[in-house]
Amino acid sequence: MPEGGDGAAGAGEDGAAGGLDRLRAAVRDQWETLSASERAVAQYLAGAPAESLLFASAQELGTASGTSNATVVRALQRLGYAGLPALKRDLTADFTSSVAPEVRLAQRIAHVGRDLGGIWDEVFDEAQERIGHARRLTSDEALRTAVGALADAGEIHCFGVAASELAARHLALALGRIGRRARHVGATGFTLADDLLALRRGDAVVIFQPGRALPELAVLIDRARAVGARVVLVTDELAELYGGRVDAVLTAPHTPTGITTEALTALVVADVLLLALTTLDEARAVDTSHQLTSLREQLLEPKRRRG
Repeated sequence: MPEGGDGAAGAGEDGAAGGLDRLRAAVRDQWETLSASERAVAQYLAGAPAESLLFASAQELGTASGTSNATVVRALQRLGYAGLPALKRDLTADFTSSVAPEVRLAQRIAHVGRDLGGIWDEVFDEAQERIGHARRLTSDEALRTAVGALADAGEIHCFGVAASELAARHLALALGRIGRRARHVGATGFTLADDLLALRRGDAVVIFQPGRALPELAVLIDRARAVGARVVLVTDELAELYGGRVDAVLTAPHTPTGITTEALTALVVADVLLLALTTLDEARAVDTSHQLTSLREQLLEPKRRRG
């Protein structure tokens, strides 16, 4: 069994010590249950610097450990992780809180380098990992509950700020285009009170917030419950904190490295909700789409006449 990789410290590893300690403890606890190839993966993971794990793909880890990407995934699952993104998320929680953003950016640049082919692969690999992780983590029951809450809503309020604003605005705009009343809510602090007044019984709220427990979230959820509105939470780390107070939680893993945009998986989850709602009321969606096309043509007509 590996000694724990204590001598493998690298730049920034002190900040991820908690995640590394948990990884190494899992390796020690599960060592006897691992196959020979899984042990090779586990030993490599236990001895690697945190930043090398954060930026590595499953294929790279398989090559480094003399195994395969499938073995890497199996080994991580044996160690208690849902997959490589889950390990990266655990490491990142400590790493990002103690390492300055400019240092993390410099490490990301150093890892990626200037090879355009390598950059292309890095971005697509991480995007694929995050989307695949999101696909596995959300249950059919949670999705059915979320879609049901939105299908019955008089109006859908899409809350998202900072990096999450993109997904919230996208959902609100696209909902309007399939005939659903929807609005984006992006206020914080004192000004959020005006948006809270607009919540009504029978409405629904979709909250996009990956990890930080903003004070506004508790107030928003409490207000929705008080007036009889339903709540869907799209998150990465807040399911345990808020899961018992909302109707459904959909998982959208955030980026452990910053290589792909924070909103990537939230946008995909939003598109799932949109397609589901479209299929539930196809006639409304088609009619609204027809009206939208007609209005666009009318807006273009004066330009055609001038031409």
